[in-house]
Amino acid sequence: MNGRLRIALYQPDIAGNTGTILRLAACLGLGVDIIEPAGFPLSDKALKRAGMDYLEMAALTRHLDWNTFEDWRKEDGRRLVLLSTRATTPYTSFSFADGDILLFGRESAGVPDPVHQAADARLTIPMQGTARSINVALSVAMVAGEAIRQLE
Repeated sequence: MNGRLRIALYQPDIAGNTGTILRLAACLGLGVDIIEPAGFPLSDKALKRAGMDYLEMAALTRHLDWNTFEDWRKEDGRRLVLLSTRATTPYTSFSFADGDILLFGRESAGVPDPVHQAADARLTIPMQGTARSINVALSVAMVAGEAIRQLE
């Protein structure tokens, strides 16, 4: 198993968010897994606009679907850490490990129950009052930052 932290996006809807996440990952040296189908062409101009010239630096792996991703993850022996508004454990209370995959769901719908159940851990970002969710790119930055802080 490669010990590096990875970010996985489950069927992302918004090219701009994905481009921003790819740029962040390139700058931090993290791998990114996109679990297809995406809600946009991965060659979309908006993806390039948000990712700028960092897209060539990004370590991107595309997976045809959830089952293909799961087979790869299990074969590589990686722990799956899902970020979800349905979780109760704050991400700041979790002990991250080398090789973890931080999984983020679709902007429009999160992840389906079978994906939720497949996760080794389910974490949330605590929010105030009736707030529903934080932008996925910001969520990735927050959680990846904490994981990197712990691991380094």
